[in-house]
Parts: sequence; structure tokens; C-alpha cells
Amino acid sequence: MKTTGYEACPLQKMLGCVGGKWKLLIIYNIRESGIIRFGALSRQLPAISQKVLTSQLKELQSDKLVNRKVYAEVPPRVEYSLTKLGQSLYPVLDSMSSWAGENMQEKK
Repeated sequence: MKTTGYEACPLQKMLGCVGGKWKLLIIYNIRESGIIRFGALSRQLPAISQKVLTSQLKELQSDKLVNRKVYAEVPPRVEYSLTKLGQSLYPVLDSMSSWAGENMQEKK
């Protein structure tokens, strides 16, 4: 059965992967760092709880936007980076950032 309407909308599928309060900010911060550890990412996003950050990273990993690499060390070291699919969001992030800079300035 072919899906039509709301479920077939490409934008809706994208929002399913990157929608919400934190995911685009997480992707943006990983992009800026290239490879980042959990603690550093948490410090860059101080308003997000560790529980929510962990959950969002797991969802981004599940959607194949983020890589998670665990090193067998004590204590364990975990690093996050963007997959090729995650990197394909760069033009979208750039466009959204430009739009925000042009249109979301504080009113004087």
C-alpha cells in the first residue's frame, strides 16, 4: 500500500529525524567540533540535561546521523561525530542559520 499525504511528505520525514528542541543544536555543535566527547557536548549545551542529551544522541545514532565510538579504556571514552548522512545536513544548517541571522534579530 502506497503512503500518501502527511506520512509521505519528505519534510515530515526529515522533522522526524531532526525535529525537536535539541537535535539541530546537537548536530550543529558536533559539526563545529568534528569529533566531540559527551562531556564537551554537554558543556556546550548547558540547558540540556544529561538524560535528554543521551536520549537525543541515541535517536540521532538510530537515524544514522551520528556515529558513536566507544574506546575500551577506564574510564570509558565515548566520542561522537557526524555520519556522511549527518554531514549532508550542512547546507540545511547553513541556510537556517543565515535565515535566522537575517530575520530573527531582536526588535529595537
